[in-house]
Amino acid sequence: MNSLPTSLEPYWRTSVSIPSFSKLTDDINVDVAIIGGGISGITTAYLLVNEGLKVALIEADRLVNGTTGHTTAKITAQHDLIYDELINHLGVEKAKLYYEACMDALQFIKSTVKEKGIDCDFVEQEAYIYTNSSSSLNKLINEWKAYEKLGIDGAFIETIPLSIPVKAAVMMKNQAQFHPLKYLLKLVDVIVQNGGKIYEQTPAADIEQGETLTVVTRDKKRITCEHVVICSHFPFYDGGFYFSRMYAERSYVLAVQIAEEYPGGMYLSADNPKRSIRYATMGDEKLILIGGENHKTGQGVPTIQHYEALQSFASQLFTVSAFPYRWSAQDLTTLDKVPYIGNMTANTPNIYVATGYRKWGMTNGTVAGLLLKDLIMGRDNRYRDLYTPSRFYADPSIKHFITQNLDVAKHLVEGKVEVAIRTPEDLANGEGAVVVVNGRRAGAYKDENGTLSIVDTTCTHMGCELEWNSGDRTWDCPCHGSRFSVHGDVIEGPAQQPLIKINDDKP
Repeated sequence: MNSLPTSLEPYWRTSVSIPSFSKLTDDINVDVAIIGGGISGITTAYLLVNEGLKVALIEADRLVNGTTGHTTAKITAQHDLIYDELINHLGVEKAKLYYEACMDALQFIKSTVKEKGIDCDFVEQEAYIYTNSSSSLNKLINEWKAYEKLGIDGAFIETIPLSIPVKAAVMMKNQAQFHPLKYLLKLVDVIVQNGGKIYEQTPAADIEQGETLTVVTRDKKRITCEHVVICSHFPFYDGGFYFSRMYAERSYVLAVQIAEEYPGGMYLSADNPKRSIRYATMGDEKLILIGGENHKTGQGVPTIQHYEALQSFASQLFTVSAFPYRWSAQDLTTLDKVPYIGNMTANTPNIYVATGYRKWGMTNGTVAGLLLKDLIMGRDNRYRDLYTPSRFYADPSIKHFITQNLDVAKHLVEGKVEVAIRTPEDLANGEGAVVVVNGRRAGAYKDENGTLSIVDTTCTHMGCELEWNSGDRTWDCPCHGSRFSVHGDVIEGPAQQPLIKINDDKP
């Protein structure tokens, strides 16, 4: 079997030249401040500058370096087995609105690609959810009944173009795929050309409320504005207890070179562990993107095993010549699986949030941009109530709220009583683990040169104990999904402060 690549850089980021922007060094005054340089932040900025507003977009790291840069980039309304569940929990009307919002987003991307002449490998594809399991067959049948009830253009079929034995599949017609960074970098060009300001390496730290709003950066620079839009994955300014209303999941992707001709189509298994399959274009060659292995961040088996499972699946399905890329992604799921898009709370009319895309960020992030534009411009939008963050449905919200927060309590207690038995000296080069240093729990990583980085493993968000992620070489929080580098720097929120460094050179 071909070995896995050591690089964790996604294919998307290696196949384009990403411009860099300077950090914010002066106080500024704009109409709208947008925090977060992913698809929702960039789309919102693009739409608002086209409305003639003065916009500043700030990003804590680099543009499209987070979840947007680690996607499989399906543009689809087929978000797993969702519509039967939405009908049962939210009703037919809201389930139909969800589908129509996603299709509006797909159409917006399609028309923007055509209007701007964006070379981003946009291709319309059929999308399939398949099963070879008797236990999932009834779920698939119920999902097809939901399609029929909602008027979704699709079919219930017994075979799929891909050479996978299936009992049945649900197909959704006229979906799409693209190269997300090629698309978004064109929007970035338009933002800059229309006077929008973009700043990288500019983390937001606080929002001061008064007659106007002021975003205060970590470097104490100030952005005075009328509206603030928070698209920073996990809201950095949590006025609505979002950390308790969402949970983080990781998933994994391999880019695979194969000998066979790929038949087209985008595929997702109804069964667990999840398997997602689509192709991407690399020059004159096709890469097959195989994703899946979802699990709650910081929990489960050693993460390298998820890549190995995808590698085994790819080798069973195709004649593999190489695995040139591997990467992982993290996204947030809300209590009812519908994103939170709109006013952060009922008492913050000019502060907006967009989060909880449940791994369908290309569609949901575009929905967010379109909805937020209308909210800021004071226009009616028929999707407003569906996505409003202040909603709370008795079923399933209460059940999921209790379940997720009991899980947080469980891991908080388990982490505090766990006894570490290894020491930093026990680690091999390239290995990380929970260790004991001066009688207390710590996290150590020894790089390929034998240099140790040792950090306190207590998450700076709410004090949960972090777990080592061997697949991505990070420290991950099993409670709320924060992630840190081997040196303790924040990679994913809701944590904002880095880990305490115990010693970078020796125990």
